[in-house]
Amino acid sequence: MAHNAAERAYEHVKARILTGELDGHMLSEGVFATELGVSRTPVREAFLRLQVEGLMRLYPKRGALVVPVGPHESREVLAARRVVECASVKEAIGDPELPDTLADLLEQQREAVGTPRFGELDAAFHTALVEAAGNSLLSGFYQGLRDRQIRLIATAVRTVQERSDEILAQHAEIVAGVREKDVDRVEALLAEHLQRVYEGIVS
Repeated sequence: MAHNAAERAYEHVKARILTGELDGHMLSEGVFATELGVSRTPVREAFLRLQVEGLMRLYPKRGALVVPVGPHESREVLAARRVVECASVKEAIGDPELPDTLADLLEQQREAVGTPRFGELDAAFHTALVEAAGNSLLSGFYQGLRDRQIRLIATAVRTVQERSDEILAQHAEIVAGVREKDVDRVEALLAEHLQRVYEGIVS
């Protein structure tokens, strides 16, 4: 039962952190314990796990600081994405369904401008490219970046929305490159796209 309470506390606090709303805030074990109707012990366990994941920094008798997404983390996440996405292109480009899958996601993204779904569809677009490569190791590594990507998008949501036209245009170029099976072009477009995303986040 205690394990379930700790897991529930972990999932609850982590979900709140990933929205970006708590960046830079000091959190209290007591507040979350009351919120969840549990003792402080499972919340403390959750905080310790989140500290190990780099999402929190614990200060005895003061609480837990939610570590904001900084330029260094943004750069690392996007650099890792570039490696995985560009490595996936050679295999993914042979998937006959990929161009239509990406085009469909792009159309949904166009309709979602100005809504939280825009960021979700952005992640889905890039994930579809990686999944199409059929490499379980690359997909697994990319999935491991998922939490950090969600947080990055949540933190940068205003910037992402402001640059929606540019993002959509870049995605359209990527779709065209995939249709033409032009590996070099798609790799170059992805590298440029992710660099522009990074510049938008840290500007």
